[in-house]
Amino acid sequence: MRVYNTLTNRKEEFVPVEEGKVKIYACGPTVYNFFHIGNARPFVVFDTLRRYFKYRGYDVKFVQNFTDVDDKIINKAKEEGVSAQEVSEKYIEEYFDDASALNVLKADIHPKVSEHIDEIIEFVQTLIDKGYAYEVDGDVYYSTRKFPDYGKLSGQNIEDLESGARIAVGDVKQDPLDFVLWKARKEESEIAWDSPWGMGRPGWHIECSTMARKHLGDTIDIHGGGQDLQFPHHENEIAQSEACNGVPFARYWMHNGYITIDGKKMSKSLNNFFTVRDIRKEYSGDVIRFFLLSGHYRSPINFSDTLMEQAKQGYDRIANAIKTLEFLIANGSDEKMDNEDKLVGDLDGFKDKFIESMDDDLNTADAIAAIFDMVSAINLAVKDGASKSYANEALSKIEELTDVLGIFKKEDEDGSLGDEVQELIERRQTARKEKNWAEADKIRNELAAMGITLKDTPQGVQIIHN
Repeated sequence: MRVYNTLTNRKEEFVPVEEGKVKIYACGPTVYNFFHIGNARPFVVFDTLRRYFKYRGYDVKFVQNFTDVDDKIINKAKEEGVSAQEVSEKYIEEYFDDASALNVLKADIHPKVSEHIDEIIEFVQTLIDKGYAYEVDGDVYYSTRKFPDYGKLSGQNIEDLESGARIAVGDVKQDPLDFVLWKARKEESEIAWDSPWGMGRPGWHIECSTMARKHLGDTIDIHGGGQDLQFPHHENEIAQSEACNGVPFARYWMHNGYITIDGKKMSKSLNNFFTVRDIRKEYSGDVIRFFLLSGHYRSPINFSDTLMEQAKQGYDRIANAIKTLEFLIANGSDEKMDNEDKLVGDLDGFKDKFIESMDDDLNTADAIAAIFDMVSAINLAVKDGASKSYANEALSKIEELTDVLGIFKKEDEDGSLGDEVQELIERRQTARKEKNWAEADKIRNELAAMGITLKDTPQGVQIIHN
């Protein structure tokens, strides 16, 4: 497998630190609100990466943090008149609700900042002891210039950064490029912990360095996140971690592209965002996930109703092929067509094309195209009279590939139609037997309004959920 490494700006053959094992750290949400579709993209992308490594036989350890200590959480708590902990716990639950709808699997570990304060303090103290950090009035800062490789991830030149930086009046930093590791408490009401530098809380960047080291070790295989985190967040993580641990922090850095609205990056600060919770009112989580995987993860994708409808049509095309195969298994013939063995063999070709695409820097767009090619071949074979045996082989292959992408959830569906729907279907069958075509068409239209399409086939009536 080859992945695009942001650190080297090129595709590289993936070679894990330890053979057969992959350690992945993906930056998680700051839990003060529902996450928007732009936040959802890295959640889905790195969930898919994890699924694919497992599919390829790797033992994967996947860590995604929750930032539950942050100024935004504190401000939200003040607005709502509750504690910061109540805000973070509420939105962690809401995260799992939306993530589950998108079929994002829970990480092996979901560490919280608030549960790693002792480790963070130890990490900061080590940086002070090594001369990379200093304390002023309860705040602790990282001395950026002390780290000679600063800027190697983002391509930032420290001289260029210096020309754009200024020390504001009253700023106690020794250098405008220095960043905070530990923040002194400003108000008694703020959430804070005791430390060698007084009551305070961690800075944003230090948390991921600390939690990645605790749960994955000094050097990890892949660190992932959105493109917006490349600088300064991930750049600062490298500076902290490598100064503290004395070894490379991550072998591969993977960053997904933005989601745009009318060509502009979607963000809460621009107030041009759509939460997944709101989008779920119009589209299923499966369709949202399908939309997010329909483009290459490094490319920007535009969000619009038109593109969501296209995603729904693409998703439905695959879903209907699966339903057709399930119906054929239950109602089809045992007699094989003359060329059926060749048709079964062709399915492996589509699978190979899928794997080739995913091996090429997680190219889900081309992988989905391979699934569409498989669907076209399946529909043609079924039309020509394929047997139950073919249907079983085809269903197994298509479910194998869609499971890698996580685009079809089955565990929450019992497949039941409901008494009202079942009664309507039986009434339509009776009307057709009595050649009461007007009544049969009327019932078909009623079912269509309920999102159910009936397809009359030589094997019987196939039920399709729209």
